[in-house]
Amino acid sequence: MKFFGILVVTILVVVFVNPFLPYWAVMVILFVIAALLKPGNSAAFWGGGFGMALSWIGLSLYLTINSGSDLPDRMAQIIGAPSGTVLMAVTGVIGFFLGGFSSLSGNLFRNLIKRRPTNIYRG
Repeated sequence: MKFFGILVVTILVVVFVNPFLPYWAVMVILFVIAALLKPGNSAAFWGGGFGMALSWIGLSLYLTINSGSDLPDRMAQIIGAPSGTVLMAVTGVIGFFLGGFSSLSGNLFRNLIKRRPTNIYRG
């Protein structure tokens, strides 16, 4: 359940905050969200990764379809990619790793500073 929570929150943050802030600021926000929501290591990585990847692919598809321009194909020719679709897939992979590792880092940081009992035998 926490996977879907971090997934939805990541998608909302990327869609509504990313147009106004650079990508690294969104990564810092995902770090803080994962530290506050306590999703677990795998849920943080996969939820943050899929959330950011789906958002970036969705936004690039929306802009391409809405504008009707051939800019993605031209950019793909400039960097040597076969087509604009491959360029969108590469964007999704990069977004997956950025979102996944930033959320995982936030969760691991929370685990690092979490208070642990000093008397492990509770005696």
